[in-house]
Amino acid sequence: MDERISRDAREEVLDAVRDRYWQATKKEKTRILDEVVALTNCHRKHAIRLLTAKQGPPSESTRVGKRVYHEAVREALIVIWESADRICGKRLKAVLPALLESLELHGHLQPTPAVRELLLSVSAATIDRLLAPIRSQARSRKKRRSKKKASKSVAIRTFADWNDPAPGFLEIDFVVHCGGAMAGTYIHSLAATDICSGWTEAVPLLVREQSLVVEGLGLLRRQFPIPIVGIDSDNDSAFINDTLVSYCNREQIEFTRSRPYHKNDQAWIEQKNGAVIRRFVGYERFSGVVAGQVLAQLYQTVRLYVNYFQPSFKLLEKRREGSRVKKSYRPPATPCDRLLDHSRTAREVKESLIAERAELDPVDLLHRIRTTQAALAAISGNNGSERPGSKSLEQFLAQLPHLWESGEARPTHRRAAGKPHNWRTRKDPFETVWPEVLIWVQKDPETTAKALFGRLQQTYPGEFKSGQLRTLQRRVREWRQVMARKLVFASGGNGKETPVPDPIFTKEPRHQAETLRLEG
Repeated sequence: MDERISRDAREEVLDAVRDRYWQATKKEKTRILDEVVALTNCHRKHAIRLLTAKQGPPSESTRVGKRVYHEAVREALIVIWESADRICGKRLKAVLPALLESLELHGHLQPTPAVRELLLSVSAATIDRLLAPIRSQARSRKKRRSKKKASKSVAIRTFADWNDPAPGFLEIDFVVHCGGAMAGTYIHSLAATDICSGWTEAVPLLVREQSLVVEGLGLLRRQFPIPIVGIDSDNDSAFINDTLVSYCNREQIEFTRSRPYHKNDQAWIEQKNGAVIRRFVGYERFSGVVAGQVLAQLYQTVRLYVNYFQPSFKLLEKRREGSRVKKSYRPPATPCDRLLDHSRTAREVKESLIAERAELDPVDLLHRIRTTQAALAAISGNNGSERPGSKSLEQFLAQLPHLWESGEARPTHRRAAGKPHNWRTRKDPFETVWPEVLIWVQKDPETTAKALFGRLQQTYPGEFKSGQLRTLQRRVREWRQVMARKLVFASGGNGKETPVPDPIFTKEPRHQAETLRLEG
């Protein structure tokens, strides 16, 4: 059929047969479809789409589910996540009760009973879901790998030869701070980790030399809470030499090495090189006595923060099924918890660990870490760093709920930020109705921004367009964050109310007086 019917006529035909098409059997649908194609002269697939299209606008009575974890829980979770140095949800779930209790004990966090109950009941998956948009904005750099040398001086021990050893067997390794250029002199970090518990210590060496390695090991042995029984190194000539072998024989320490070019033989220390050393120090070049002193000060704080408040995974089983290897892990736990739970840890050691952990403040430790990192960044000439010691502990705590907005929190990893865009480019379409919307939010805090926008369109017909919904959503979210902070930071450590800055009207100060009047 060459003649084409008009669009209005085609719509009338489709409306007439659409209901009959939906209720017809397969054979009847085929016959109806043949008639429509012949009448409208359109493609058969297009005719199917037209006949199966939904009628009428979507239902406006969509039920909004009740949110279990509201904005106050999310704000408190951000503070705890930042205090734990942005670990994953499973590790944060494992340490959350102890960390929350410590934050409350030191007066850094005072959630309401309802918020506290929700924080203790939140699952690891929910933690990852609530923090997903925050993590995407605060991403870190990828890890780098360092080259290893080969040597054949002492006995070889592979990763499969450990067989779940008792506390006291260490893996040691060097981490170079050369900034990507191996020429010249630079500092080496001598790192050691206990295979059983994951307890990690580090000390900076100005020069990679065998006598300094022995002195560094002596310092690490005094810092470890457990006696050192054995050490395992790679094939670096600074390790595989007569000086270190004689030292181990004299101190009755078992000394082994990994296979050349098999990095997995030192999987435990290789993991800590990235998760601890690179995470807190970065990849910049450091050399000289001043940088060594600052690194030593940083490691003295990091050892307490990591070993007492940073849970980690430990491999339980690895099995091969065809071409795939499946791994299962033990529940996340801190190195301190693993030593306390181990039957071969001495009672005096356990009592010392418990006493030392009770005196530590994780937020104060993180603040000291950030201050020392700022000093390191200043030494390396990082233009994106801040001046060391520029913030007190109270100022640092006040930053935690919003620190994720600025991206990278570590001065050693931060780059120079661009000029912020803090001005409006268009006129505020809700300039005259903000006070009225705020009253609606205060009367019904659970209402959604979409419902508020629909109410505005009904109250002021034709004044607001659908594309302006996002502007209203951003402002309502900021209001809810202020309300949530008032629930989380109910009082300070002295029982006094902690003032919470109100960032809502930083861009439109002309509305500040009106909003404060409404909130009062």
